[in-house]
Amino acid sequence: MTRFVDKLAAAVQRNASLVCVGLDVEAARVPPRVRERPDWIAHFNAGIVEATADLVCCYKPNLGFYEALGSAGWDGLRQTLAILPADVPVLLDAKRGDIGSTAQAYARALFDDLGADAATVNPYMGFDAVEPFLAYHDRGVFVLCKTSNPGAADFQDLVCTVDGRSAPLFEHVARAAVRWNQHGNVGLVVGATQPGAFRAVRAIAPTVPLLVPGVGAQGGDLAMAVAEGVDTHGAGVLVASSRAIVYASSDDNWQAAARAATLALRDEINALRGAKSRGAPTLP
Repeated sequence: MTRFVDKLAAAVQRNASLVCVGLDVEAARVPPRVRERPDWIAHFNAGIVEATADLVCCYKPNLGFYEALGSAGWDGLRQTLAILPADVPVLLDAKRGDIGSTAQAYARALFDDLGADAATVNPYMGFDAVEPFLAYHDRGVFVLCKTSNPGAADFQDLVCTVDGRSAPLFEHVARAAVRWNQHGNVGLVVGATQPGAFRAVRAIAPTVPLLVPGVGAQGGDLAMAVAEGVDTHGAGVLVASSRAIVYASSDDNWQAAARAATLALRDEINALRGAKSRGAPTLP
């Protein structure tokens, strides 16, 4: 299997894109005509992919939306994975993290059974909860670090002292992820909703790829994320957008609307990438 980082880099260059589209199926938001089909999950996702495949660097199905639909959801997920373009990486947003033996089972499920190129993991239980994923050297492992949800501060901002260094917990997670990145397959999940935290993580982990949620519906700062997040090659971030693209329209115009929203986001990001490469000042 092609290494995730290589597959991602190729997609970024080919499609001139840092857009990661979240394939999050919510029945109530899918056009009624589509929901009438017995295969509505795969059909809806296939339409989104058909409309956006040349504009994105990654697809990110969130497993929770499929699990909530029971066996039909799992069937729809498998059908969706089967039709995704082979040259666009698939990142399963699973946020798994458990004791070693269970983590091994989760890793096999996501990587061996479902065939994902990458997955999100929760490091709260420590290294042995993440290690089974890291053992897949060709797959991407995105460690939750500073998330975009309002409750993130409840634990992630708690100041802890590790090896004599006092810092918020999310900074210790970022440092741990850098240590774990022995095979170049580790990334971090860092929301765009808190610029100060974003900058702190990027300073700690200057070369690891960042999965950046929070842009769009959550009001994250896209200009900041690009200015502070992209690397010297103008890459290194995956800007995640789900609802703003997938549900850009609730009627029969859903495919065209999804394409227009993806194109607009890609072009906005690329304008910001261009501004940085031309030496525009870093945002305050």
